[in-house]
Amino acid sequence: MRIEKQYISRDYVSRLNASPFFIVIDYRGLKVGPITELRKRLSKAGAEMRVVKNSLFRLAAKEAGVGDLGALGGQLAVVTGQRDISTAAKVIKTFSLESEKPKMRFGYLKNQRLEGADIMTLADLPSIEVLRARLLGVIMAPATKLATVINTPATQLVRVVKARMEGMEKPA
Repeated sequence: MRIEKQYISRDYVSRLNASPFFIVIDYRGLKVGPITELRKRLSKAGAEMRVVKNSLFRLAAKEAGVGDLGALGGQLAVVTGQRDISTAAKVIKTFSLESEKPKMRFGYLKNQRLEGADIMTLADLPSIEVLRARLLGVIMAPATKLATVINTPATQLVRVVKARMEGMEKPA
C-alpha cells in the first residue's frame, strides 16, 4: 500500500477507535452545499462526517477490531462522534427527510452492527439527557408520594383542630 493510503487508513483507524459509534451513509446525489450544511448540523451535535474510500475504510475497520464490513459500494461517508449515537442519527434523519438524501446504510455501536432501520429507531429516541431526567423522575416519584402520605394525617389533624376552633369561636 502506498504511503498516502497508509496515512489515510491510519486516520480512519484513529477516528474509529476514538468514537463509540459510527454510521455509514450513502451521500450519492448530494451537492457540495447540502453536504456542508449536514456537516455543520452534525458538528453542532458533537459529530463529524468524513467521505471515505471504500476499500481503505474496510481495511481500517478490520484493523480497528470492528470486523468485516462486507462489500462496500457507492459514495460513502462515515459519521463519528463523542456523544450518543441517537443525537447524530437524529440529525441525519432530519436532514434526509428534508432532502431525501443521504441514506443510512448501517452503523456500529461499541462493535455491534446496526442496520439502517435500527439507526432510525435510535434517532427516534430522546437524547441521553432527557432519558436521565425521566429516570430521575421515576426514581424520585415514590419518595415524593411517601412524603405526601406521611404528611397527610398531620395535615388533616391540623384542619380538624382549626375547624373545631373556628366552630368554638363563632357562638361566643
